[in-house]
Amino acid sequence: QVRLVESGGGLVQAGGSLRLSCAYSGLTFSAYCMGWFRQAPGKEREFVAAIDWSGWSTNYADSWKGRFTINRDNAKNTVYLQKSSLHTEDTAVYYCGAGIGVGVYMTISSYDYWGQGTQVTVSS
Repeated sequence: QVRLVESGGGLVQAGGSLRLSCAYSGLTFSAYCMGWFRQAPGKEREFVAAIDWSGWSTNYADSWKGRFTINRDNAKNTVYLQKSSLHTEDTAVYYCGAGIGVGVYMTISSYDYWGQGTQVTVSS
């Protein structure tokens, strides 16, 4: 059974930093992209960042390029999203996804499995 569990969310002040983690298990394919998406109140889920199976290739949405960093530790079956210089607009539920394949995927439909999400709230 595939399982993705996000952690690391919480309340943080604007300008601060936060690191989200996504621990995954049960993924039996040899290659899968891991991605982070977010859903703000009243809005649709949107792409934040993704990393390929090897960890060498990444992609970011323009809104977060330069402030967020995605990386993965395949030995620990964990993918991370390091967030810095947080704004109140970064408040959202952050979801981790796993997409089978060797690419770096930016669309929701490319992902086969999802975690339950972790809330990040940035206060002013």
